[in-house]
Amino acid sequence: MNKLLSLTALLTLTGAALASPAKITAQSIIVNPVETKLNVDVWVNKDASGKQNPVYAKGENVSVGIKTNQDAYVYLFNVNANGEIDLFFPNNYEESNFVKAGVTRVFPGDGQKYTFTVGGPNGQDKVLALASTKQLTLDDIATFAGQQGFAQVKVKGQENLAKALSIIVNPLPADGWVTDVAQFRVGRAQGGATGTVTNTPNTPAPTQPAPTQPAPNTAIQPGQKQDGSLDQAMADAYARLKGGESLGNATTYAVPWADGWWQKFNGVAAYGDGVLLHANGSSRSYAVHGAILKRYLALANAESSGTRPPARLGWAAGDEKIIPGNSFGTNGLYGFFQSGALYSTEKYGTFWLQGAVLKTYQGLGGSGSFLGFPTRDQYQLSGAWAADFEGGTIRTVNGVTKVYRK
Repeated sequence: MNKLLSLTALLTLTGAALASPAKITAQSIIVNPVETKLNVDVWVNKDASGKQNPVYAKGENVSVGIKTNQDAYVYLFNVNANGEIDLFFPNNYEESNFVKAGVTRVFPGDGQKYTFTVGGPNGQDKVLALASTKQLTLDDIATFAGQQGFAQVKVKGQENLAKALSIIVNPLPADGWVTDVAQFRVGRAQGGATGTVTNTPNTPAPTQPAPTQPAPNTAIQPGQKQDGSLDQAMADAYARLKGGESLGNATTYAVPWADGWWQKFNGVAAYGDGVLLHANGSSRSYAVHGAILKRYLALANAESSGTRPPARLGWAAGDEKIIPGNSFGTNGLYGFFQSGALYSTEKYGTFWLQGAVLKTYQGLGGSGSFLGFPTRDQYQLSGAWAADFEGGTIRTVNGVTKVYRK
């Protein structure tokens, strides 16, 4: 039996607060803010680390791997761009969703009578793994009908999924559940590439890609390339962001940069100079402005003389956001990228975070939590990642991230 697997980037939820202790983040759907000894890792077959952002073409088979450090019951979900949700583990092809500590499970396993096939739509996708020390009842979310191998999911839309899960995990002990997310992009792989985001060596560019300038008095449209063709994702992003109010007018054509496209705008007021970035294989383009753009390009220049996006961040994966004043009275900006994030404030500067440190930070509520904004870049301490914030620190101890208040 073929099961179409098409996941999508998840949105920050608004509205009524969910039942404690669950929290919701743009990256991780639902997160336990309480430190737990239980841990689950999830990944897809093109990225065994679970930390990168590989690319799958529609029609490709994908497998999902998980591993827990304690005996646990594991639940795997995907959400597609239309808000349709699949619960693909547990299913009627597997004996149980109980996973032994330290044992790697891959779905579908060898000899199973089902496959997962990427069905689209194009864009940024995620897989959510929820591990629990106790078996959960998901009747409010999904049911098996007749002899169907996979459950029919009742809820639609990631907001409803998150709300339903928060109710289900609420009765558990505070440290009785944990989640992890793996991400991949759906789109056409370039030039026979394996699907992982790779650099294209034959399309170098300076720190700020320098396309041919238009003739005097020639108006360039958002997404317009020099040959007159249009990058529709850029045009759509400009419209979505009310670009006349946030990006201003295009000052260059859209031109190739590494394995994607770039277009520069003159900026509006406090936004500063802006760009639209569009990674190949993604159906969406995103904007980066001002201080975050300046730091982004500085990192690219330091790593590769500006021939590609900085590896620690990757391409923009969300529009830059304004963050209002937190409990420390600090406000700033947030830029979300494929492999990390940039946080910018006038008080401290613009700093990058990534990996488990970023996941832990955002799981607590990010700059709005007791940690506040970062006060320096993530760094290595005794060979392990660490980060400093207004209200505390994050340290990696024996491979586990620990959070400390000031």
